Amino acid sequence: MNRRRWLGLGALALGLGGFGAWVASRRYAVGDADHAAIELLYGLTLPDAVGVPTPLATLRGQPLVVNFWATWCPPCIEEMPELNAFDAEFRSRGLRIVGIGIDSASNISQFSRKTPMRYPLLVADGGGLELVRLLGDTAGALPFTVVVGRDGRVTWRALGRFKTAALREAVLAIL
Repeated sequence: MNRRRWLGLGALALGLGGFGAWVASRRYAVGDADHAAIELLYGLTLPDAVGVPTPLATLRGQPLVVNFWATWCPPCIEEMPELNAFDAEFRSRGLRIVGIGIDSASNISQFSRKTPMRYPLLVADGGGLELVRLLGDTAGALPFTVVVGRDGRVTWRALGRFKTAALREAVLAIL
């Protein structure tokens, strides 16, 4: 009797664990980004780290990596040197990289002074989370990286810290 009870509890635990994994996969899944989300991205004008307005429409027609990040996000900060290296390596081939901070202007400005990047760091405050969701990050988690081809289509996305080899492959595919 005791063995049967333990087997029943084990089966129940496995079932609940499976359900929890399914819920987590739905919550943190990367959904599809539609054309309207890309148009919204290109329609934005965001201030850079020193407050200069930057119209993202100037990036239309160029291969693009958009990295959503925040100063309080350790994985975001960890991947920034790699993005800097990508900018140095691929800028001459037309690639543009932009970091959109889901953070306050003062935090991004302070970060930028301490840790300058080759690519622009723009400020979207908390309002950038809606754009993140529209681009497919249904959880609104950071970091979130999107690769956009010259035709304005999203070709690759990474929720969480990206793998450098995978980003390189995605970039080479749009160059």
